[in-house]
Amino acid sequence: MDKDQEMTSPKVVTLGCRLNAFESEVIREHALAAGMNDTVFINTCTVTAEAERQARQTIRKLKRENPHAQIVVTGCAAQLGAEKFAAMPEVDRVIGNIEKMDEASLAANGDAVQVGDIMAIRETAGHLIDTPLISDFGERTRAFVQIQQGCDHRCTFCIIPFARGPNRSVEPARIVEQARVLAERGYAEVVLTGVDICSYDKGLGGVAARILDEIPQIRRLRLSSLDPAAVDDALLDLLAREERLMPHLHLSLQAADDMVLKRMKRRHTRTDAARLVGRMRDLRPDAVFGADLIAGFPTETDEMFENTLAAVDELGLTFLHVFPYSARPDTPAAKMPAVPGNVRKERAAKLRAAGDAALARYLEAQVGRDVEVLVETGREGHTPHYVRVKLDFDAEPGTFVTVRAFGAGNDHLMGTKIK
Repeated sequence: MDKDQEMTSPKVVTLGCRLNAFESEVIREHALAAGMNDTVFINTCTVTAEAERQARQTIRKLKRENPHAQIVVTGCAAQLGAEKFAAMPEVDRVIGNIEKMDEASLAANGDAVQVGDIMAIRETAGHLIDTPLISDFGERTRAFVQIQQGCDHRCTFCIIPFARGPNRSVEPARIVEQARVLAERGYAEVVLTGVDICSYDKGLGGVAARILDEIPQIRRLRLSSLDPAAVDDALLDLLAREERLMPHLHLSLQAADDMVLKRMKRRHTRTDAARLVGRMRDLRPDAVFGADLIAGFPTETDEMFENTLAAVDELGLTFLHVFPYSARPDTPAAKMPAVPGNVRKERAAKLRAAGDAALARYLEAQVGRDVEVLVETGREGHTPHYVRVKLDFDAEPGTFVTVRAFGAGNDHLMGTKIK
């Protein structure tokens, strides 16, 4: 029997960010309600040209595996390049980022391309109000809750605001309701996500506090990427007083040289970032920091790069997401003088090496300590600081175990039962 004939429910493949992961569950709920069992959805990413190449590759692979299924492409790459995807022989329909969240649009048998003008959307996340409350994230032990959509900023390397539209925020009551449904379903860890969560219009700290105050079943609340220019005082206060707000904080830093940051059109300086990290560490001494860093941004000199490299140690960054700069068409940065590709790769390698060394030091410092692990598979899970731990015993996924770290690998700790 062909694989596509075995499909008893819609298949949703997620590419890209945590926000897409949440929205894929909305798509799944809508598709199930509409009985779209012979449909494969690809929820795409457009953050780089490489992401779009991977999307096309994924589409072709899924069509080969499901030759008789309807292939529906959506997400950010579809929003910006609908006609390109519609021209692929494997693709039956292309729908935009607004349409994918609407059950009627998702199930419609109308035009092959349904992509509206997302930049014209102004309501406060109106498309989120009517979406179903998500109760299941498959086998994941942490769940995502979308609190806002879109972005009003214009970083010169980024196309996402044009794929996601302007900033719109979900009402706090709806966010709490969604988090409560997930907690009642058994998810003890929730991640607040969006395109730019620090731009949540009623204050990120306030809505995070309300979730923790009203839903005691949630033992861990995590935050996705934080803009160093827009962390509010209420969030800092919550970080200081609420242990259930996780001490792993990921910054959308991008660089640590002021000239590069200016040309990126970021809203923080190197000093701003250092001040924020210092303040957070004073309020929560055990805090660990991650950061997104772009290597080889146009016009970046060796000296500018060295400033960013030095910041890994100076700011005490532990978890790095490093990206060699990839020109995204239709962005201002794509028109700036480029750094040679081999230099970008070399700089990215140096940043990754610095990150690996920082993580190794942190892991070694944890050996011999007792750590709490949320078990995600039979023998693996994460600590509050988002350190991966491999267990030497079986444990039930979704449960918490406290173990002693008896060793460290390249990117994880090894944990054993406490005797």
